[in-house]
Amino acid sequence: MSQSTAKSNDTSEEVKPWVRRMGRFGYMSKGAVYGIVGVLALLAALGVGGGETTDTSGALQQVATLPFGEILLWIVGIGLFFYVIWELIRAILDPQHKGTDAKGIATRLAYVISGVIYGGLAISAIQIAMNAGSGGGNSEQTISAMLLGQPYGRWLIGILGAGVIIYGLYNILQGYKEKFMRKFIINDMSEKEKSLARKSGKIGLIARGIVLSMVGFFFIQTAITANPEQSKGLDGALGEIASQPYGQVLLGLTAAGLVLYAIYEIIRGRYARMNFGKDE
Repeated sequence: MSQSTAKSNDTSEEVKPWVRRMGRFGYMSKGAVYGIVGVLALLAALGVGGGETTDTSGALQQVATLPFGEILLWIVGIGLFFYVIWELIRAILDPQHKGTDAKGIATRLAYVISGVIYGGLAISAIQIAMNAGSGGGNSEQTISAMLLGQPYGRWLIGILGAGVIIYGLYNILQGYKEKFMRKFIINDMSEKEKSLARKSGKIGLIARGIVLSMVGFFFIQTAITANPEQSKGLDGALGEIASQPYGQVLLGLTAAGLVLYAIYEIIRGRYARMNFGKDE
């Protein structure tokens, strides 16, 4: 038994550093996408030409218009695929020891859902880079329309919306209490890096949590009205913020928060405690 275990550990140790690097690159790619969304929304809030509220797919389409945009899209797309692989590893192999109790299963299921979402985004990035498509339309409306055609579809959409709201509130709580700092290998970080990680993570997670909670609310509206057009993504949530009193100010603050979230994800890519290799 011990010999078999040792052999298994030796084999896994050979691949762990590569898996770890893929995950790190994935976090950075995810951060890059949110950074683009945040910058575009911030430009829109400031009234600067070219700025607009958009979702993650729209952000990728904006990248395609830049010099060397297709190359950048390939890099982001591959990075997002790496992120998907890491999410599935976290869900299936449980390297971070979430366990098999109710909380652990829910967390690992969330990793799978995250993998599916970012897998679709990675495909969109590659499609746009290959000029094979525009990256698709409103993915939230597509998901809603698909679910509405299923038995108990409205209930499924309602549950999905509630789940997104809960995850959004979880982001807000994590940011407010700064629990996300546990995810970093603190000893490897300088004081400036720790300060930047703390500030960007706190504000960024709160901003993302607010936006995600709004997206979840739109899903619940869809469940009530059975109208898939009620479903909105990041762009819809940002647009709703902009339509409120002092909307441009609120949009600017939210956009700045998303940029900080992007910085947090990039730092996470460098210093995340991945528990899958020799990080500790």
